[in-house]
Amino acid sequence: MKMTIPNALTVSRIILTPVFYYLIIQPEPDLKIAASIIFLIASITDWYDGYIARRFNMTSRWGQFMDPLADKFLVSTALAVFAYLNYVYWWMVLIVIIRDFTITFLRSFAEYIGRPIITSSLAKWKTAFQMTFVFALLLYINIPVFPDVRLNLVPSPWIQWTTILFSIVVLLTAISGIQYLIVNRAHLSELTRRLFRRIS
Repeated sequence: MKMTIPNALTVSRIILTPVFYYLIIQPEPDLKIAASIIFLIASITDWYDGYIARRFNMTSRWGQFMDPLADKFLVSTALAVFAYLNYVYWWMVLIVIIRDFTITFLRSFAEYIGRPIITSSLAKWKTAFQMTFVFALLLYINIPVFPDVRLNLVPSPWIQWTTILFSIVVLLTAISGIQYLIVNRAHLSELTRRLFRRIS
């Protein structure tokens, strides 16, 4: 792997993710603020590495494979932390994580065989809602005067804004994932064929 600026930004996002995880689960408010800042910085690197790679022709096979994985690693970690802290349901988070990594793997395979998948408008909406939810909840938990919205501390978890907004994220995630699999069933068939050929 050649350590270009885009690749360095991708690596930095991977490194920042466990740092974010460690800080956000600590009870000290200052550490939660630091974790939120780290998440923001890591998210910014996600935009800049792709922009720089395209703008200055620094794309690479490694970057095309690792960049989306690093992005999913960061966001999935944030969602898993929210579930661990009891802000959202684990089963909802698992739906998002399984879908995102499945589609990311399929997209990486499509890039490998030279037939890249075009991101659908629904998937872009999913990503927008997903990031909005993460940033909104990070902001909320860093304002001490706001009521605690952890699932075990509210009388009606399903009518909390956190559950409603995340339900939209999960719904868009599931629908866009099914859409990806249907539209790109040829890629899925090719991937299955190659996997079975390796096994046999």
